[in-house]
Amino acid sequence: MKYVYTISGMTCNGCKSSIEKSISNLKGVNKIEIDLGNEQATIEMGSYVSLEKLQGALSEKFSITEEEIKNEIPAVAFEKEKSELQQLFPLFLIFGFITTASILININPWNTPEFMMTFMGLFYVVFSFFKLLDVKGFAMSFQMYDPLAKAIPKYGFVYPFFELILGLFFLMRFQVLSALILTLVILGITTIGVTKSLLDKKTIKCACLGAVLNLPMTKATFIENSIMIIMAVIMILKLI
Repeated sequence: MKYVYTISGMTCNGCKSSIEKSISNLKGVNKIEIDLGNEQATIEMGSYVSLEKLQGALSEKFSITEEEIKNEIPAVAFEKEKSELQQLFPLFLIFGFITTASILININPWNTPEFMMTFMGLFYVVFSFFKLLDVKGFAMSFQMYDPLAKAIPKYGFVYPFFELILGLFFLMRFQVLSALILTLVILGITTIGVTKSLLDKKTIKCACLGAVLNLPMTKATFIENSIMIIMAVIMILKLI
């Protein structure tokens, strides 16, 4: 199957040769053709090679992005034999652990606001952990749908640290109102991108658990963000 990419940073035939050699050495790549003038690369693959692996094969001088409109197959190739539920099992499992832990911590005596702050704190810390395992890979996936990461690519590299800091703030009950407002802002922006991707019926990789796990973008991603946003709104109303 052929995929079309834009590669920025190419200035000469030497760059072209270097990229062709690096990409050709990747497992799954059968052939690569580069149009230097249009900064485009057409890659024929025997088995799908992720955008993160393609970028990783190149020097930092070059940046590769997918031409989604021109590709016949969406950006992420998921195993067809797996159902959506099976693909999202890791996400549901982590979500369940976070919920259970938050309940157990606040069950005696039960305190709903404390439960929500604990849940949000654990959510951010756990999800940031997976993102920090491969920050570069996460940033590449994140900018495929997050509006701010698309406009400012470096935002994707600092986003996992934002999540970690917010998680610690909630767990330490420090600057809670500020953390809640930031939650509304950053998750609100991401949810806009997620909603647009779902409405456009794009099959792309969800970066919620970083680049380590290959999860599809689905309604579950939208629901996950919505839960955090709703909790943030409830908590802000209680605090003001």
